[in-house]
Amino acid sequence: MIKEIHQDADQRMDKTIESFRHDLAKVRTGRAHPSLLEHIMVPYYGVDTPINQVASISVQEGRTLLLQVFDKGAIQATEKAILMSDLGLTPSVAGQVMRINLPPLTEERRKELIKVVKGEAENARVAIRNIRRDANSTLKDLEKEKEITEDELRRAEDDIQKLTDSKVAKIEEVLGEKEKELMEI
Repeated sequence: MIKEIHQDADQRMDKTIESFRHDLAKVRTGRAHPSLLEHIMVPYYGVDTPINQVASISVQEGRTLLLQVFDKGAIQATEKAILMSDLGLTPSVAGQVMRINLPPLTEERRKELIKVVKGEAENARVAIRNIRRDANSTLKDLEKEKEITEDELRRAEDDIQKLTDSKVAKIEEVLGEKEKELMEI
């Protein structure tokens, strides 16, 4: 029973770290990356459709995204969706091809983005601590019901704490990588 609780907490913590990485991918660095546009939805024939289902996205040179729109009728809607996004990007349209030049980040904007990234990291740490709390609560319930001994409870709580510490360290590692990436010129 203790092993299952530990495995469940481990899996949930891993999902939290993956979610954190996914959130960080949306934070723009100085380089162009197709995942920057991933969250944009295009109104395509009355249905909000992910942009990657309306156009193919590739990187051209270091700071330019190239979108090849599949349907001529979706060009205007795709352009409008990009303009309305919170990314502050302006596409230039030539036929069925769109180019999006990413301007270099200013020092001030880099610092703002680092604050955003640190906030995301704190949210991930809180989520991991909540998973620890849930696991410990389940273990205490088992001890109250006399399914495990007090010594087993202490050992299991120590194991959960070690797991928590390792996962928080992983978040710090991912955060450090993103900060370094953001400060690159």
